[in-house]
Amino acid sequence: MKPKLLIVCLLGWTNFFQANAQPNMNYDPERWTAHNCKATFDGGMIHLSNTSDKSATLWLKSFDLKNGTVELDIKGKDLRGESFVGIAFHGSDNEHYAAVYFRPFNFRDPERKGRSIQYVSLPSHDWDVLREKYPGKYENVLNPVPDPNDWFHARIVINFPEVWVFVNESNEPSLFVQAIEKIGEGKFGLWIDGKEGWFKNIVLSETH
Repeated sequence: MKPKLLIVCLLGWTNFFQANAQPNMNYDPERWTAHNCKATFDGGMIHLSNTSDKSATLWLKSFDLKNGTVELDIKGKDLRGESFVGIAFHGSDNEHYAAVYFRPFNFRDPERKGRSIQYVSLPSHDWDVLREKYPGKYENVLNPVPDPNDWFHARIVINFPEVWVFVNESNEPSLFVQAIEKIGEGKFGLWIDGKEGWFKNIVLSETH
């Protein structure tokens, strides 16, 4: 499958208007703003390399997401504590946003697989705060379990305050949470922590 990025509009959850799709328009580097990372655009694939010791985000300019679906292919690495890959959304700035991300190094770990996927709301509700206050509520095992060194497909459905995450075309959610913060709209971006991450086939579908 060739890499693609589409931004479409939906009226309700079932009416899909292909006429509004604009393939590949947002693989133009000028349409993105990098924070704490270097972004490389190559044939429809985006590679993010962290330039700091903190999390990094590649924000899509002039696009605010409220409710909708984010679909994309993601690849990290099976390197413990060094590969965290996902998306940021409902952002107001580089410090305030929600995120859903994956820990590939936990995918097949029998003791840590329950920490394969994570929801956070920064800066006040990072993973450590959520794990302490709500153990097991905002992180989970993936079903099915992807190869931690290969591409996997993620579908994140945002119907504020609900957030659903599905992996590799499964109809069973790997994660379902209620958003903690009351901010239900804002910037969208690609997100990494650790060293690097890869993204392609991005489709953003808004609902109203």
